[in-house]
Amino acid sequence: MEVIITKQENEVTAQLRGRLDTPASQDIANDVETLVGAAGGTIILDCTELEYISSSGLRIFLTLRKAAAEKGGTVIVRNITPAIRSVFMMTGFLNLFEIQ
Repeated sequence: MEVIITKQENEVTAQLRGRLDTPASQDIANDVETLVGAAGGTIILDCTELEYISSSGLRIFLTLRKAAAEKGGTVIVRNITPAIRSVFMMTGFLNLFEIQ
């Protein structure tokens, strides 16, 4: 799993590449902390190259959503694949996030 973070003013974009499973969720803890620190603005999660997401990965998305809500920010999920969209649909995440 690879996370590439770019910052522009009040917006942070995280490109997610690979499989966001349990081991990867633990490996990207520092990246998640960076995103939580930016939760007062806009966090964009670019899922163009996200191949798979487990419950641990979904928990990261919820953590970011909660941090953003507490700090007055927002989380936008972009470019989800049909497979990821299916997981979001089954879990109700389509209603929790702004999907672009």
